[in-house]
Amino acid sequence: MAGEKAFRVEARVIEALPNGTFVAELSNGHRLTAFVAGREKKNFAGLKTGDRVTLQLTPYDLSVGRILVETLKDLENESPSVSKKTV
Repeated sequence: MAGEKAFRVEARVIEALPNGTFVAELSNGHRLTAFVAGREKKNFAGLKTGDRVTLQLTPYDLSVGRILVETLKDLENESPSVSKKTV
């Protein structure tokens, strides 16, 4: 089984590179090259810098990861912009 030793980590997209590759940074500061997984390419809407993603890494090569899914941002940390409607 090829995927038995793979593990998942959370990361943040730092830079977008050509051909669907990205530079992602882990919480410990380690930067690596990440690419969009084949299944995710079908529904790929695009990633921007600062987006949080879930990566799949193997212990054999920790410099490359597969982007499995884009993690939704915490709504609590973002301040919603409230517009007051005057009549």
